[in-house]
Amino acid sequence: MQLSSFCSCRTGNINMGFPNSQSFLDSKTTQLGKSSFLDEPRSKKQVLSCFTPLKTLKFPVFHAPRWSKQSLYNSKPLKTQDYTKHEVGFLKNVGKNKNLLSVRVKAVMGVSKVVENDDVAVGKMKDYDAIVIGSGIGGLVTATQLAVKGARVLVLEKYVIPGGSSGFYERDGYTFDVGSSVMFGFSDMGNLNLITQALASVGMKMDVIPDPTTVHYHLPNNLSVQAHREYNKFISELTSKFPHEKQGILKFYDICWKIFYALNSLELKSLEEPIYLFGQFFKKPVECLTLAYYLPQNAGAVARQFIKDPELLSFIDAECYIVSTVNALQTPMINASLVLCDQHFGGINYPVGGVGGIAKSLTKGLINHGGEILYKANVTSIIIDDHKAVGVRLSDGRELFAKTIISNATRWDTFGKLLKRQDIPKEEEKFQKVYIKAPSFLSIHMGVKADVLPPDTDCHHFVLEDDWKNLEEPYGSIFVSIPTMLDSSLAPKGRHILHIFTTSSIEDWQGLSTKDYEAKKEAVADKIISRLEKKLFSGLKSSIEFKEVGTPKTHRRYLARDNGTYGPIPRHVPKGLLGMPFNTTAINGLYCVGDSCFPGQGIIAVAFSGVMCAHRVAADVGLEKKSPVLDAGLLGLFGWLRSLA
Repeated sequence: MQLSSFCSCRTGNINMGFPNSQSFLDSKTTQLGKSSFLDEPRSKKQVLSCFTPLKTLKFPVFHAPRWSKQSLYNSKPLKTQDYTKHEVGFLKNVGKNKNLLSVRVKAVMGVSKVVENDDVAVGKMKDYDAIVIGSGIGGLVTATQLAVKGARVLVLEKYVIPGGSSGFYERDGYTFDVGSSVMFGFSDMGNLNLITQALASVGMKMDVIPDPTTVHYHLPNNLSVQAHREYNKFISELTSKFPHEKQGILKFYDICWKIFYALNSLELKSLEEPIYLFGQFFKKPVECLTLAYYLPQNAGAVARQFIKDPELLSFIDAECYIVSTVNALQTPMINASLVLCDQHFGGINYPVGGVGGIAKSLTKGLINHGGEILYKANVTSIIIDDHKAVGVRLSDGRELFAKTIISNATRWDTFGKLLKRQDIPKEEEKFQKVYIKAPSFLSIHMGVKADVLPPDTDCHHFVLEDDWKNLEEPYGSIFVSIPTMLDSSLAPKGRHILHIFTTSSIEDWQGLSTKDYEAKKEAVADKIISRLEKKLFSGLKSSIEFKEVGTPKTHRRYLARDNGTYGPIPRHVPKGLLGMPFNTTAINGLYCVGDSCFPGQGIIAVAFSGVMCAHRVAADVGLEKKSPVLDAGLLGLFGWLRSLA
């Protein structure tokens, strides 16, 4: 389940996680000496730290850059020299002490190096093939795949670190994942290990820890089911709970496997690129026809062909809910099959050091392949010229141009905020009639004493105590991640991390004074924690040593998601994935990527979206083969299919 959150960043001990860099959220002054450590922190309330030891402080030097509020880095080698008498990048104010340099910093420097691009810094036009708005996993996979193909790529990130809802932050010795710790796509098998493949394509690799249980479900009527990594063990447990439905269980999951293996047999590229699509059909006709058959179907309808027990059907609803935040009747069968089977095929594998390492590694790989990323780059509009997307405008007034513009923002942000109303295509208006915004979340990040959790506690839990009807209600069900059960290095010794989240709408948090807002956060969080204390972890409240609560407003603020939403959900029962838009849009040169596009929510889904988008864009900028005639026919066909939804 790729539900995500980002707690309010109040002042505290914080390291935003860049190796060989320091993160600053304001412009206080700090002292740096010639030695390879920080002599004095700039603030008593914040600690500067890094993942790797700081080397002797020599940096790339730019004399009198035109602007100095952000850092843009690439793989272009730059000269280094001692900085004690010079302006270093955007670090300013040389102090009188010859051994110290007083600097004023307004942004995080780089993931691996402090570099600004001269062309952008002085306002020169650079011929980019693609500008990517946002550095979520979908955007980064798109950018890295394009960079590997030789494209000139610039990623613009509003915040000060990459990753979006797959980012991280540090407080008081804890490394918190912004979102869920359930990581699909990290295995070394098949074609659906998309995160592993994305990293490998740019020469990166991460160590992972296998999770023996995907989720432990705690459900009404004391129904307890563990989704074991080993498929036969999971089926054995489920059929023991519902022995009268054994044959129905086997038939339903057999169809899931049929769809999964069909997907897993294909080379995954853009479904909007006809040369690839027809090539795959001729190589794998049975598999392609299988996917086409189930494309308009939903998991709940398929399950009901074989299963009658309402409680078992409700369990399948819960399985789908943690994938898509809707029940099985509204979850496309292809999406459900992908996740319900991959948890047993490749399994859930947690990256050592935390989920934030994925975005850091992809960003480093992007830079190594000539790509660039600009932080604190707030895109306020997409520039349209003669019905074509040609560039973007930033909040500081700068304009950057490229052959293609790729938005990793939600479709509501892309078409509702970044484009002028007269530029919004009719196709997008139709999409928003079929789909609505998925709910946001209340999230609670906690550090607790380790002894409150039994030694055999599973990493992930889904809790719905009393009534199945509350599954999709705000605050009705609770998801808990305890990543320190897999990687103890994320917390101080003798401590565990609990990341708790539950659905919530932004309307529930509007119109409140600051005092009332904070009081409500504490009250709602206290109720959630009390439920977990009663159901799972006795003595939980008294074990809390750190707690931070985020609301939908937090998600909107830090992740730039309209109302804090996480992708679209169908307004009514959909026809599978027919209504989901792909990467192209009705505006020439504008593409979308992420959880608002096919195939939807979840880290493996947005990675797939990124792979598809990069392939389609590469074809359009001349880096892959294309056929304009076939393109027009295929895109017209997809438009007609979406109209059926």
